Amino acid sequence: VQLQASGGGLVQAGGSLRLSCAASGSMIGVMGWYRQAPGNERELVAQISPEGEINYADSVKGRFTISRDNAKNTVYLQMSSLRVEDTAIYYCHAIRWGGNYWGKGTQVTVSS
Repeated sequence: VQLQASGGGLVQAGGSLRLSCAASGSMIGVMGWYRQAPGNERELVAQISPEGEINYADSVKGRFTISRDNAKNTVYLQMSSLRVEDTAIYYCHAIRWGGNYWGKGTQVTVSS
């Protein structure tokens, strides 16, 4: 499985960004986004199952929305009301047949 992410960039606090991640192959299970800020461990942001079950980190609830298009094996992360502390490299993640797959990461920078 290869994951191709896009949509990162620089935005002012309070702004919005949308991340996309397309997975190659079929029978993709849970897809989601993790992030890692400098000096911090990688943490879960949001994930969604093929059936639409969703899990968010408490820090993004009410601000971020994850969705997926199963026909396209693509997951989206709509990020709104962005904060400086959301600055990180965002990694797309997918599970397929018990294996974990990661995208290369896309930088999201939120300026004050």
